[in-house]
Amino acid sequence: MAVPMPSKRRSLVVQTSMDAYTPPDTSSGSEDEGSVQGDSQGTPTSSQGSINMEHWISQAIHGSTTSTTSSSSTQSGGSGAAHRLADVMAQTHIENHSAPPDVTTYTSEHSIQVERPQGSTTSRTAPKYGNAELMETGDGVPVSSRVSAKIQQLVNTLKRPKRPPLREFFVDDFEELLEVQQPDPNQPKPEGAQMLATRGEQLGVVTNWPPSLEAALQRWGTISPKAPCLTTMDTNGKPLYILTYGKLWTRSMKVAYNILHKLGTKQEPMVRPGDRVALVFPNNDPAAFMVAFYGCLLAEVVPVPIEVPLTRKDAGSQQIGFLLGSCGVTVALTSDACHKGLPKSPTGEIPQFKGWPKLLWFVTESKHLSKPPRDWFPHIKDANNDTAYIEYKTCKDGSVLGVTVTRIALLTHCQALTQACGYTEAETIVNVLDFKKDVGLWHGILTSVMNMMHVISIPYSLMKVNPLSWIQKVCQYKAKVACVKSRDMHWALVAHRDQRDVNLSSLRMLIVADGANPWSISSCDAFLNVFQSKGLRQEVICPCASSPEALTVAIRRPTDDSNQPPGRGVLSMHGLTYGVIRVDSEEKLSVLTVQDVGLVMPGAIMCSVKPDGIPQLCRTDEIGELCVCAVATGTSYYGLSGMTKNTFEVFPMTSSGAPISEYPFIRTGLLGFVGPGGLVFVVGKMDGLMVVSGRRHNADDIVATALAVEPMKFVYRGRIAVFSVTVLHDERIVIVAEQRPDSTEEDSFQWMSRVLQAIDSIHQVGVYCLALVPANTLPKTPLGGIHLSETKQLFLEGSLHPCNVLMCPHTCVTNLPKPRQKQPEIGPASVMVGNLVSGKRIAQASGRDLGQIEDNDQARKVRTEFLFLSEVLQWRAQTTPDHLLYTLLNCRGTIANSLTCVQLHKRAEKIAVMLMERGHLQDGDHVALVYPPGIDLIAAFYGCLYAGCVPITVRPPHPQNIATTLPTVKMIVEVSRSACLMTTQLICKLLRSREAAAAVDVRTWPLILDTDDLPKKRPAQIYKPSNPDTLAYLDFSVSTTGMLAGVKMSHAATSAFCRSIKLQCELYPSREVAICLDPYCGLGFVLWCLCSVYSGHQSILIPPSELETNPALWLLAVSQYKVRDTFCSYSVMELCTKGLGSQTESLKARGLDLSRVRTCVVVAEERPRIALTQSFSKLFKDLGLHPRAVSTSFGCRVNLAICLQGTSGPDPTTVYVDMRALRHDRVRLVERGSPHSLPLMESGKILPGVRIIIANPETKGPLGDSHLGEIWVHSAHNASGYFTIYGDESLQSDHFNSRLSFGDTQTIWARTGYLGFLRRTELTDANGERHDALYVVGALDEAMELRGMRYHPIDIETSVIRAHKSVTECAVFTWTNLLVVVVELDGSEQEALDLVPLVTNVVLEEHYLIVGVVVVVDIGVIPINSRGEKQRMHLRDGFLADQLDPIYVAYNM
Repeated sequence: MAVPMPSKRRSLVVQTSMDAYTPPDTSSGSEDEGSVQGDSQGTPTSSQGSINMEHWISQAIHGSTTSTTSSSSTQSGGSGAAHRLADVMAQTHIENHSAPPDVTTYTSEHSIQVERPQGSTTSRTAPKYGNAELMETGDGVPVSSRVSAKIQQLVNTLKRPKRPPLREFFVDDFEELLEVQQPDPNQPKPEGAQMLATRGEQLGVVTNWPPSLEAALQRWGTISPKAPCLTTMDTNGKPLYILTYGKLWTRSMKVAYNILHKLGTKQEPMVRPGDRVALVFPNNDPAAFMVAFYGCLLAEVVPVPIEVPLTRKDAGSQQIGFLLGSCGVTVALTSDACHKGLPKSPTGEIPQFKGWPKLLWFVTESKHLSKPPRDWFPHIKDANNDTAYIEYKTCKDGSVLGVTVTRIALLTHCQALTQACGYTEAETIVNVLDFKKDVGLWHGILTSVMNMMHVISIPYSLMKVNPLSWIQKVCQYKAKVACVKSRDMHWALVAHRDQRDVNLSSLRMLIVADGANPWSISSCDAFLNVFQSKGLRQEVICPCASSPEALTVAIRRPTDDSNQPPGRGVLSMHGLTYGVIRVDSEEKLSVLTVQDVGLVMPGAIMCSVKPDGIPQLCRTDEIGELCVCAVATGTSYYGLSGMTKNTFEVFPMTSSGAPISEYPFIRTGLLGFVGPGGLVFVVGKMDGLMVVSGRRHNADDIVATALAVEPMKFVYRGRIAVFSVTVLHDERIVIVAEQRPDSTEEDSFQWMSRVLQAIDSIHQVGVYCLALVPANTLPKTPLGGIHLSETKQLFLEGSLHPCNVLMCPHTCVTNLPKPRQKQPEIGPASVMVGNLVSGKRIAQASGRDLGQIEDNDQARKVRTEFLFLSEVLQWRAQTTPDHLLYTLLNCRGTIANSLTCVQLHKRAEKIAVMLMERGHLQDGDHVALVYPPGIDLIAAFYGCLYAGCVPITVRPPHPQNIATTLPTVKMIVEVSRSACLMTTQLICKLLRSREAAAAVDVRTWPLILDTDDLPKKRPAQIYKPSNPDTLAYLDFSVSTTGMLAGVKMSHAATSAFCRSIKLQCELYPSREVAICLDPYCGLGFVLWCLCSVYSGHQSILIPPSELETNPALWLLAVSQYKVRDTFCSYSVMELCTKGLGSQTESLKARGLDLSRVRTCVVVAEERPRIALTQSFSKLFKDLGLHPRAVSTSFGCRVNLAICLQGTSGPDPTTVYVDMRALRHDRVRLVERGSPHSLPLMESGKILPGVRIIIANPETKGPLGDSHLGEIWVHSAHNASGYFTIYGDESLQSDHFNSRLSFGDTQTIWARTGYLGFLRRTELTDANGERHDALYVVGALDEAMELRGMRYHPIDIETSVIRAHKSVTECAVFTWTNLLVVVVELDGSEQEALDLVPLVTNVVLEEHYLIVGVVVVVDIGVIPINSRGEKQRMHLRDGFLADQLDPIYVAYNM
């Protein structure tokens, strides 16, 4: 009977799906339930419901006691079961507390699969839902009747508060956003029968085999002491030293005695039997290692062989240190030469290596040791379950584990190898492998001693000099066996040409240690091809497969039968990616040819299980992880019981859920299958597995493909690393290779593109990033391979320093969210009705009403009697002539100049005379004022008003940079139709200089008046405008998009503006305000030139350019003048944050005190830079600055100040919005720290007399609170229009007089061109109303439409700046639908290419966008305007015109 699936339907009562409540530690995938279907082993019908429960509980108990996964129902009787039952019931109650079970579906029969959670050490099993039998009442009593269950469910539902299901709190909701790869309906699926475990032959114990390895050493050391045990070579290939069995025995005894008796004191020995000691021996000294290793075995201490640390910062050395620490190692045995070569401190001490425990270094050379007394003898026991040695293993992530091997496993392994390889006494074996671990240790140190063999050890240093040395030694010693890696065969092939007399006929066995590698077969074939003529027989080549956990997994047996060809399989690469074996033909490119690695070891059982999930047996045509059950394996990861359980205690199961054996199996970490005739085939390692969009690829296969593209010409074999990095919820393949020193840029790109094509056609997978680094720069393992995890680490932290990078995110990132389809616009009326129906407020707000605020008498006089600023100045000059209005400071902080009311009035009069007499100007003529920030500018402005002219303030050209700054001055003068240009004598000369003539046509300047020498007379009368709506001045500014826009400010708007600021900031004649702003446009100009005259307060003027020489100038002035209100720009704040960061202590000592500051406002026309304001607040908190004092203002072209944090009113608020919702113009508030949250700070309080509404920029309909829309403003101080000669005023006329298309259609609004939203906060403002906060998100012109969504450059730039420490600034823009990211690099140029992958990653992860071009430039290339805003459009023009002089441009394919 088939077992139905658990129901996933939503119940009518419970509104959340059941699978949402499955406890996180068991996977609730349907495949596991489905796996039961074919086998009729479900429990009988539901009439036995109670038995069902029992059956389930017994399973749970079974699971918790043996930690295996099984569905056999083992009943545990007695009270133990009863109390476990209580436990299980309690647990059931807890599990079910999150939601009542779904009782809407009943199944007549069901079976409960219990799985062991993968990766967790506990065996807690959770019940599946959907069964009435597992119901319980509120107090945990089981209920089996259905009616009460239904009622109970209703009661439970009513009791429970409505909360989102738990997983919503911690699962990133990318699931509904990202494209989920649909499985290919044609993908191959395994069809074979379930495999059977394969047994190796019986391990036939020979009578004279020793009872332990030490016993073997004792036997040979005493009966044939002269027999050679080990011959070592020097770097010239000459025999350096022959260690005999006699010497090995006596020296090992000496080491054992000294370890036990000469370290520490008699009462407190440092090392006791069973303790761990480190063995640190170089690769060219196997004899010293062997003596120390056997010394440890004799002393019954546990050797932990490790690599020699060469520097304090070796690749992976820190992890080795952690292993030693966790093993409790306090003593390291080493050789004399090695001890001398270790890095020493000046005092001669060996330093503690990074991450290492404190070690006592103990030299094992005989001459340093004391002789054991005659009566002392090591205790030689039969092999038992004590640990014999610990072999270290480096994991995929770089962590190092210690695999423990017991004495019985050690002996059995030697016996199994002896039987499989047919070793006999006194055979000669040549070993090229590392003798400290793995195959080199097992054959060259251990099994050799059991059989009294003679090992010729070839060090790696000799192989580097002479790759043929091992072959020469085979000939010279007529060796029967050689242990090599495919690399050694490959090297020999490359070097064999100059060798005449090679004869390999003595070899009966050539053990290929990495026979499991996909490319070892080509080395074996090529080697046989060349050396067959030199006596090498085909059947001699014996590949083997091994792993640190399972020791030797399989080995090809040497045969005398040359007619039996070795097994090989040609497998479809496409099938392998789905874990399926499909035989293919060799003609195709996309196949993997694998050779067998022989048969299972004697005395072992092997099977293959599914690589993930529960260890279920594979089918015969399925790739799985090979598992072995044998005595001769490792037993644990030292000190890590959880990981040990998952690897060393696996119980493979049949499809019916029954374990195949009562004995545990060990996961080998090798992927493969058992083929016909019991031959084992390995196709990859679990560590090298990369799962890309659900398909499995093996790193080694990708390496092989890359090397096959013009091998040897470009990349050294073995100098290539392949790994995957997780970007945007999928693994991405990265290839890093060392290129030959002589290769050109052209070569490298050709090679890279060919590798990409090859991998795409053979593996059907895209490579995310291909990086080439200079030769010999990748981190190495001690034997010269590439240290993979360290390479990956360098790549991810941006310190790999590649010389070429090719990224292909476009081809391989296939899970981006679907581009947003623009829905047909809902009409504005429907939007408004929708908002009202759903109870959402229409987003509108206003500042205080100007009419209601009562001023004092003097202020009322200013408001009612004087409509014009020029009249206010005259009145002040009469009533308070000596009241100080302006103080200008120089860079030393001393007063450079000051003006009282009467001084300003008199200077303005003289300038008016000059304009009329020398300039012959009429009223209404435009005058350009080109002055540095200061007092002259203010006097010139009022002079123009007195003469009836319209002033335009213009930033003077920079004397060091005339070529770029003068054309802007010229442009403003021309566009504003200025009839005259007023300036200082100095600038006058500059404008007529030779440098100026090179930049612009100096003959076309209008009349230039120099105000340094003024006429001495007063004007006959001061001009009074006829109408308040006439033009007072023009305000010109370059927007961030690079547009020059001038706006018209009428006299009425100017006065209303000043009044609004006066009320918001409570400005009176007794006040002092410090201003550190550029006085050329916007609020900066108004504060610098107009407000003091209107409100009568004293302005302390600090030109921002002076801060470049003295960054503390502004803050010292604020402190010295005890100022309560100050205004600055972002550039000033940034200069202080960067320039004074380390000086806060010395400033405190100089008496800098900011505790009186009530408001410090940043004047801006952009989204508040929250990171900058926060770091400024934090930095100067110690100097008394209150964090709530720091705030921002917001203005734009149509209204120069909409918001400004005043003195009264609540503190500025910060909200966190979901960045993904923002891209869809939605505002969704989230908690601080939640994924994709973006902090936004309120832009100050809305000014008195200002009304704001949020409107849809397309339909012009009003929007609700939860929408992002354009900020529209209605106020008496709106500008009255653009002033331009370009004649496109009709286009922009609606910027100043727009009406809503629905709702209040009468009010005239100005469109700011900025997107933002309003939020009603919990705070109350001055009049007791709830306070509405305005949040500015960004300019509409700057926003980028990508993939149907709206992105703000600043968000992407913030992410990019965070990506690497060397990115100081970043700007993004679009170019033909590609996103271009320009980053400024603060570092050496070799870091430039590190940034490309990091920038691409971070933009993908956080914004779901693929970067098209990454441009790395020098510091200062990104243009910034006077307000500190990036000029992205200028940058874009520079990029397109190829003027940026970039360090590197990467085009992502």
